Amino acid sequence: MLRRLPIRWRLAGGSAVLTLVILLIFAIAVGVLTSRGIRDDFELRVARGADEVRDRVQRSMRFDLTTGEWDPGGIIPTLQAFVSADRAVIRLVQVDGSTVVFATDGSPQFKHLATGEATVTRGFRVETRYIPLQGGYDVIAQYGRPLSEVSSTLDRVRFLLIVGVLGGAALALAAGLVVARNAMGPVARMTATTREIARTRDPERRVPVPAASDEVAELAETLNEMLAALDSSREETEAMLSRQRQFVADASHELRTPLTSVLANLELLVDELGGDQGEAARSALRSSQRMRRLVADLLLLARADVGRERPRALTDLADVAVEVAAELEPVASEHELTVDASPAFVEGARDDLHRMALNLMENALRHTPPGTRVHAVVSNGDGKARLVVSDDGPGVAPELRERVFERFVRGEGDRGGSFGLGLSIVRAVAASHGGAVRLETPAEGGTRFVVELPAAHVAEPAPV
Repeated sequence: MLRRLPIRWRLAGGSAVLTLVILLIFAIAVGVLTSRGIRDDFELRVARGADEVRDRVQRSMRFDLTTGEWDPGGIIPTLQAFVSADRAVIRLVQVDGSTVVFATDGSPQFKHLATGEATVTRGFRVETRYIPLQGGYDVIAQYGRPLSEVSSTLDRVRFLLIVGVLGGAALALAAGLVVARNAMGPVARMTATTREIARTRDPERRVPVPAASDEVAELAETLNEMLAALDSSREETEAMLSRQRQFVADASHELRTPLTSVLANLELLVDELGGDQGEAARSALRSSQRMRRLVADLLLLARADVGRERPRALTDLADVAVEVAAELEPVASEHELTVDASPAFVEGARDDLHRMALNLMENALRHTPPGTRVHAVVSNGDGKARLVVSDDGPGVAPELRERVFERFVRGEGDRGGSFGLGLSIVRAVAASHGGAVRLETPAEGGTRFVVELPAAHVAEPAPV
């Protein structure tokens, strides 16, 4: 869980925990010393109070032999005032303990206490003093103070120490967060910049380098060096890919002429030869025709990669779809191929648009079982020309839906020996015409490919 916390919380938390430990040790030491001092001071005050009572009583009090009574000599009010401020109690008893000579208000009945010693009894600390008086009659003074006085003082000390420890830890946490946030500010700025670089894919940008010469600045410089290396590598890769695309485009273009010658010669041989030689010529002709389709596909993709555009003219996508359906009719006898076309004009290369529609319909025929219905619809609306090719076959496998437009991706049900370039050509043609293609999975099943291209503006014919 600690590893999942942000680093600023870990830094601040570590600082707060360390501060808490230090304050706890300090508070324990202070608490022990303070408690000991408070108890020692309390015991000393009790002893001094007992001595004070002894001195006062000895100076003022005596036993009157003529009357047989104690003469307090005015000491009683003094003793009452003496104990009222400290909630202390005083008891004066005869030496034998049988008679209580004087007791302040609220003083408990203490049992026999040892003279000259301190005793804790009934919630009081009591000091006793032997007081010899004139006339031979002596008394014992018992002076006590409540232990609750010490307990309340110690409770206040403990409370203040606890508040101080927790408050100090909380302040350390808050200060740690502020310091960590300021310290992590350059890292946050670098993170934002790198995220923007990842979004825009622009390695020419650089992350800000802090002014301080520390680990963060070293990290920023390292990132900038990495971005510079990536930028250089990207330029080299793009240059190499550009050369490769140019080579593929040139090679595909140059291969068309010899392939046309080979096909013409093979067609003549097929007509002239018979038997095994004729079968060999027909096999070579089929392979050469397949090679010609592959070269045409590669040439179209290479042109799209290098940005070469073929001459474009106003083209009706409906006418293209009808032509493609008529071309596929001989090989679609086992399928129900229908076209519903409305005029939809685009500015495009007719051959490329023809290839796009052909690949979509061939793809539907090739990957669906006999008896499947393949339906093509051409429409125009919202400034877009649409070509929709749908079927009620088994649909595209889930694992292929994300990669269906990639090159050389073939489905398991491909029964036509394709190269896996058909749908990638569809995407390339749509993109080169400023449009896009998408795969849809209808709720009723099957597959639907939707091509949307910018519609061309067609002027209304002038009235005659």
